[in-house]
Amino acid sequence: MSSSKMKNVTPTQQAYQRLAQKHELKRPVLKNCIRAFFIGGLICFFGQGVQTMYYTFFDFTERTAGNPTVATLIFIAVLLTGFGVYDRFAQFAGAGTAVPVTGFANSVASAAIEHRTEGYVLGVGGNMFKLAGSVIVFGTVAAFIIAIIKTVLLQWGGL
Repeated sequence: MSSSKMKNVTPTQQAYQRLAQKHELKRPVLKNCIRAFFIGGLICFFGQGVQTMYYTFFDFTERTAGNPTVATLIFIAVLLTGFGVYDRFAQFAGAGTAVPVTGFANSVASAAIEHRTEGYVLGVGGNMFKLAGSVIVFGTVAAFIIAIIKTVLLQWGGL
């Protein structure tokens, strides 16, 4: 607890906080990080397999197989979210399921499922894009800033 908050705490409350800290379960941070790393890698490995399937068995090049691969991963994540499987998998895997595009699809689909009782337009449509909007804005702004940096570096002859 910060020192400014400790000023307003009675000695009894301080003793209780020390006792509670002593009995608090330690988080297995290293184990969680390793699990997230491998599960996230497994999702990406699966995505790479899907992409390889698209340019091996269908009429895609390695470059053009990316879009249907992302669409397939989003479809699978939304389907698993609808059946309640993705959330149980995410509880086990932690951040490993949040980072790839499947985590974004899960969060949008979860918001849509949660608010479906409020109607399709105001419930599903209005609430599922609360998260998506901020992510899309952040991605657009980040891409714009990176493009400006790249343009400036190219103008100076660096790259």
